Amino acid sequence: MARDLGDVLHYFFHEDEAARPRAPKPPPPAAQRAALPVIATPLSDRDVVRATLLWNLAVEIARQGASASVVAPADGDTSALWPEPGRGPLGAELVLTFADDLAGLARSAFDVATHAGASARGGGLVLVRVPPAWLAQAGDAPALFDWTLLLVSPQPRELLETYALVKQLVKACPTARVGITIHGPRSVGEAREAFDRLARTTRRHLDRELASYGLLVDDVHVVRAIVSRRPVGLAHPHAAATRALQDVARWLILDANGAARG
Repeated sequence: MARDLGDVLHYFFHEDEAARPRAPKPPPPAAQRAALPVIATPLSDRDVVRATLLWNLAVEIARQGASASVVAPADGDTSALWPEPGRGPLGAELVLTFADDLAGLARSAFDVATHAGASARGGGLVLVRVPPAWLAQAGDAPALFDWTLLLVSPQPRELLETYALVKQLVKACPTARVGITIHGPRSVGEAREAFDRLARTTRRHLDRELASYGLLVDDVHVVRAIVSRRPVGLAHPHAAATRALQDVARWLILDANGAARG
């Protein structure tokens, strides 16, 4: 499903209508899939902002009528990252697993996908938090990285670190579909420039295309959601952060449905 950062210009009110990059078509899906698509997202156990955005994406996916689950290792103190395990707002589900390596996490994720897929009428997604330290084991569970979503800030250092991560993921899973969502940009132009820089480098050195999933807004409503542990879309339904989450959730659902038909 082609889309670009121009689709989110309404989050910022003084942007020029410049030429915009389009998202590439994803590579063919793996021959064997779980009942629901699984998306791996590398997140450390201290990455509160990205964890909040990931959980809110699950809530917005559920709001749009699809099944939504987040699977995460129960390592360390998860209280700062997640709500209580089980069904949450609008049916979004948090599943904590005692898996202590990547292979175990993959088994848990595909078990959840199989169970949720048996009852999901409108399709759905399983979002998986992968501890960054476990990525060294990516070759042990390549199927987990058939589809990866990276939440990336536009900071130059983080773009370099993300490129190194993309290189690692592509090596472990050559057919991986790698999606990028820029979070916390000061403007759409900054988000577009960050994605373009990362996409050009990946294309030049890895001969791979990245898929753009727009941007997410890190504003005061996201901070309040971290403190209150209440989804942004329920507390502030008309905020820019909510509209951005809704758009990214919709694009993920559309791509998931396209993969299921492929």
